[in-house]
Amino acid sequence: MTSQPRRTPTGAAVLQPKVTDAITEAVFAELAENGYGRLAMEAVAKRAGVGKSALYRRWPRKQDMVIAAITDFSVPRVPSPNTGSLAGDVRILIGAVHEWLTHPLFARILPDLVAEAARTPALAQAAQRAIGEPRRALALAPLHRAMERGELPTDLDLEMAVDLLAAPIYWRISVRGADAEPGYLDTLTEFIVRALGATPVVR
Repeated sequence: MTSQPRRTPTGAAVLQPKVTDAITEAVFAELAENGYGRLAMEAVAKRAGVGKSALYRRWPRKQDMVIAAITDFSVPRVPSPNTGSLAGDVRILIGAVHEWLTHPLFARILPDLVAEAARTPALAQAAQRAIGEPRRALALAPLHRAMERGELPTDLDLEMAVDLLAAPIYWRISVRGADAEPGYLDTLTEFIVRALGATPVVR
């Protein structure tokens, strides 16, 4: 019996990347304009120029759609620097945090999402699993390398260390609404390196 060649899936079986990208852009625009609470799948579909079925083929509900969009935006923005020095790696990491928090659309979206997460434990847990944990894991790699080089103590509290890489910038940008003036990130790098108890490696 001769087997028939498999047909390439078409229609609903194919999730076209261009459509997904258009939907993601629409999600960000709707979040920036209306916030999470007022965001509707219908509005996203209309803005993206697709039918609602295109959304539901990808995500069963609004929360999943929003988390996917924010994850695709946020997690790849964590670099994995390997400059050979803790200070060099920290400067790159906090620079990336600054760019993430000051992105024109994301800067408008984040405060609303933080507030919504405080009211909705399921959203907070989903964001932590999909966004927070992967971002923190990526930031750990340069710290481990600094330990291997002898720059950082092996008993360093890594959870606290990762907090230090983002918390000061988040507080300044998102909570205080202050700018990071020229030289701020360089100065912050020095503070973080000293706070971590780093010992410069003599080569």
